[in-house]
Amino acid sequence: MTETATTTEKLNKFEKFKAEKDGLAVKDQISEFAQIGWEAMDENDLNHRLKWLGVFFRPVTPGKFMMRMRIPNGILTSSQLSVLAEVIQRYGDDGSADITTRQNIQLRGIKIEDIPDIFNQFHTVGLTTIQSGMDNIRNITGDPVAGLDANEFYDTRELVQQIQDMLTNNGEGNPEFSNLPRKFNIAITGGRDNSVHAEINDLALVPAFKEGFGFNVLVGGFFSGKRCEAAIPLNAWVKPEEVVSLCKAIVEIFRDHGLRANRQKARLMWLIDEWGVEKFRTEVENRWGKTFITAAPKDEIAWEKRDHIGIYPQKQPGLNYVGLNIPVGRLYADDMFELARLAEVYGSGEIRFTVEQNAIIPNISDSALNTFLAEPLLNKFGVNPGLLMRSLVSCTGAQFCNFALIETKNRGLAMTKALESELILSQPVRIHWTGCPNSCGQPQVADIGLMGTKVRKNGQTLEGVDIYMGGKVGKDAVLGTCVQKSVPCEDLQPILREILITQFGAKLREPVIA
Repeated sequence: MTETATTTEKLNKFEKFKAEKDGLAVKDQISEFAQIGWEAMDENDLNHRLKWLGVFFRPVTPGKFMMRMRIPNGILTSSQLSVLAEVIQRYGDDGSADITTRQNIQLRGIKIEDIPDIFNQFHTVGLTTIQSGMDNIRNITGDPVAGLDANEFYDTRELVQQIQDMLTNNGEGNPEFSNLPRKFNIAITGGRDNSVHAEINDLALVPAFKEGFGFNVLVGGFFSGKRCEAAIPLNAWVKPEEVVSLCKAIVEIFRDHGLRANRQKARLMWLIDEWGVEKFRTEVENRWGKTFITAAPKDEIAWEKRDHIGIYPQKQPGLNYVGLNIPVGRLYADDMFELARLAEVYGSGEIRFTVEQNAIIPNISDSALNTFLAEPLLNKFGVNPGLLMRSLVSCTGAQFCNFALIETKNRGLAMTKALESELILSQPVRIHWTGCPNSCGQPQVADIGLMGTKVRKNGQTLEGVDIYMGGKVGKDAVLGTCVQKSVPCEDLQPILREILITQFGAKLREPVIA
């Protein structure tokens, strides 16, 4: 028998507090929380239910909350980015923002007494944080150059927005989808290079031709501390106009039948394992009310993955998009104000984020390019970074996240700069840092993945990493595997240097003679 929300005798502590009060119920209490302060809040409201509103209590920085936005397809307007900058600006050195590996933004340093006012600011510019944490649909990813790329098959922007609106009740909160067994990731791409890392999503749609243009459907991809699996084909092809209703049906199946007794076995793939993919497919058809067209024999992911850093002509004549490298995705208020200004002055007032934690400013005219490239911000966020820096990805790390076993962003930046000073590379090498087995930094899709752990050396407990290799993105994507365990971080740099030389063709720089 499948474990469902009705098997109350098996409920774990998370299912019990969800049964007691829906996570969205705290939406009506946010003014009360702002008045009484976080110390006086119910423990489950503070540690868990606030996440339904995108607000995260962080034990490592008590009183300074993280706030996670919803930015479908990773696209913001300059006015929206300016509002986000204003929010973190009020917190001085404590305020910062991180671009995530789901084209999203997380704000840091937030005080709970300010949240009602912040939510009002968001409302004025059409921003929402609703249902962005805990057992909800995460930010829905799409091609970062959708609508700009002359080689794309389909512009995903409207579909991604429609899926978000359906699942979140237009950003107001949707109790129909606020009690899933665990989180659920959705990605959709209409381009040729798998810009969304389809294989690591619970539900992914990739371009394919069968009866005209449509999408092949992949299901079950996920990372967790217990297990990592690539998404598998559902043997289904859908038309663009069927995508939203299909997403609804699959999420409903997960909501109603996903495993709930053991949190470590609550992602979609565990249900597919229990049922078998054929039964799962049949159940989706029954819920959807349609019979699937079998998948196209091949999808249209034919290119190696692009990182979009640099200057690229758009399909609109005379216009360009410029990809800026944002090292480890870290932004401060001044950076965000300046990005918004540049998008307004040189582009169309639009900024886009990528799953590599970088930013794109589109719609810059040929005549404005040289002036744009001379802007001081591009000294910090360059269009031609080093071949390690341009591919560096990092989770939050121990600086702000209580799950992380090691510091990642600052260490990753310092080590990348050091390696680039030692080596001459002939190709980008994607190095991903993640602070714990939850794999927010996605080491399994990297050329070199570094997963935080604790190690013993000389009788001491130190920060260390397990090293993953073999991850491939784009065409024929595969997940990497662990090749070396328990390397102390203090010993890591020469090991990475040797890997880069022996496996990626790097060469040592000649020593500088004074």
